[in-house]
Amino acid sequence: MKMIHLVVAVCIGMVITACTLDKIDYEAELATAIPQAYEFEEVVLIESNGYRIEIEALNGTFYKGYNELHFTVTNMSNNQTVDDAAITWLPIRQLNTAAYSCPHSYNVLYDATNGYYSGYSVFDYESGLEGTWEFYMSVEINGELFTIQQGIEVMAQPNMNLNMTTFTGADGISYYIALVAPVSPSVAENDLVAGIYQYNQPEEPAGVFPDPSQFSFSEVQGATVLLDPRMPEASMGNHSSPNNEDLTQMTEGLYHGVVNYTMTGNWTLNFMFLDADGNLLAGTEVPTDFTPGIEGAKSELYIDILF
Repeated sequence: MKMIHLVVAVCIGMVITACTLDKIDYEAELATAIPQAYEFEEVVLIESNGYRIEIEALNGTFYKGYNELHFTVTNMSNNQTVDDAAITWLPIRQLNTAAYSCPHSYNVLYDATNGYYSGYSVFDYESGLEGTWEFYMSVEINGELFTIQQGIEVMAQPNMNLNMTTFTGADGISYYIALVAPVSPSVAENDLVAGIYQYNQPEEPAGVFPDPSQFSFSEVQGATVLLDPRMPEASMGNHSSPNNEDLTQMTEGLYHGVVNYTMTGNWTLNFMFLDADGNLLAGTEVPTDFTPGIEGAKSELYIDILF
């Protein structure tokens, strides 16, 4: 959102003391189980039909939110990597007698540069008593097709910088916004990256479970997400920062923008979501008033951040 926020100067200059009162002990909060390293590690290992299939995710964990996934297929008879398999990936959440999915790459494609098959899954709930996750995978190699079904654990996301949100737009479509970067923000202008997806209502009755046509998601094309970051705590007056850039889609499908964090602490990313035709589908504009002593207003569409 291209807006001029004079309140930043006010906070820094005229009433700087109001911006420092009653602050949360951020050091204590940040000490709570935020991963210090983000490396791809094995989270699932399967041996089936003479092949070893390894799935890697960051820190060897499936997290609520956006998960980039790496798949490796190895022929166990000669220990050679297979680079021409046809792989599909379908995560399913079982909830009592109901089943649904989440945004995911159904067809997993081989990345010759890095030597693995690449995909993603945006889990919208962690595992728990209310629902369990499993995945269905099909693998076809040289005309031989085999399928795999396996339960998995989806953990809570400990890093608020990788939060996500779901909402129903004014067009009646279910949307998902999942933050991808920055994993570890700095007090600076940060490249902000998000995946934005929609659920595609089935056009035909369900076939044999799990029929992928009933669990179809796609990347949202050509949208714009207007960005207005604020520090909403009463002591911060809901001030914003300069030089932010709205999120627009790049060639790889993700949405990129810039968020300028001028200090550490609690931030809210306020959004207004516009479709490719510029129609506002979700979100509300946040007042520009500087409100020391009053908790700041938020858009109807937002994600909270802490670093």
